[in-house]
Amino acid sequence: MGEQQLEQPGGVLAVVNAAAGTACAPAVEAAVGEMGRAADVELRHTRDLDDLRAALLSAQGRRLVLLGGDGSLHAALQLLWDAGATREVGPLGVVPLGTGNDLARSLHLPLDPVAAAHVAVHGRPRDLELLVDSGGRITVNTVHAGIGASATEKAHRLKRRLGAGAYPVGAVWAGISAGRGFRLRVEVDGEVVTAGDRPVLVVGIGIGGTIGGGAPLVPGADPHDGVADVVVSTSTGPLARIGFAAGLRRGVHVQRQDVVTTTGKVVEIAALEGTFRLNSDGEVSDPQRYERFEMLPDVWRVVCP
Repeated sequence: MGEQQLEQPGGVLAVVNAAAGTACAPAVEAAVGEMGRAADVELRHTRDLDDLRAALLSAQGRRLVLLGGDGSLHAALQLLWDAGATREVGPLGVVPLGTGNDLARSLHLPLDPVAAAHVAVHGRPRDLELLVDSGGRITVNTVHAGIGASATEKAHRLKRRLGAGAYPVGAVWAGISAGRGFRLRVEVDGEVVTAGDRPVLVVGIGIGGTIGGGAPLVPGADPHDGVADVVVSTSTGPLARIGFAAGLRRGVHVQRQDVVTTTGKVVEIAALEGTFRLNSDGEVSDPQRYERFEMLPDVWRVVCP
């Protein structure tokens, strides 16, 4: 099959978060140069959400291309969702410039900026699902509750002092403070996955399958199938946690007897004791006692290889 040309007349609007440390100038320049081989390119640098919203809604028929990581993609889709414009802006090209780029991995996008820029203008648009919670907050890749979210929250608090070492220290801190796990009740499409009688280590809900730059928390998740892939682990004992972590690195943790997997449209998480935090595409929520997620198919379109 030959390459497809731009659907929209008028070229490309490339949007980059100028405040993001990973959006380095050489990578942006190389990506824009590649896109410029096929069309006229306007590069917009945005410094806050107001700038980003204005840029996203100003494409006016041009191919919209976002240069950034999972956080930038999450922010962009949240703004488009709030504006009711997730499909109106047309297919979104993505040039991954983050540290994790987990959704890009699930979409099989190149991680090289030049190769990704080529796909952004010559690839094929595909419909993509979106996970929306009860407060209208979206997830584009993965949301998880339990020790992982707690580790991320604690790492954020340590980041200024420890830099790159913040996450492992946060993980240890979270492991100690989590005690024997979280008393969570999880239902998928009204069916009880875990009743909360056993403490839970982590609940993962996936559009894409990986977190943290490739760790396959929800292996086999398909961003185009319109259902949420759910993983619930009750691996809370000291040895069980080690076994779960070792299996997670290779994606075989789902074969454990203390891990349950399922799929569905609606996922509900309720704390029977205390609270839990959620990590949605790297953004950590405040402590809460309940959340409901609904998977919505074909909400937006992304340009894929």
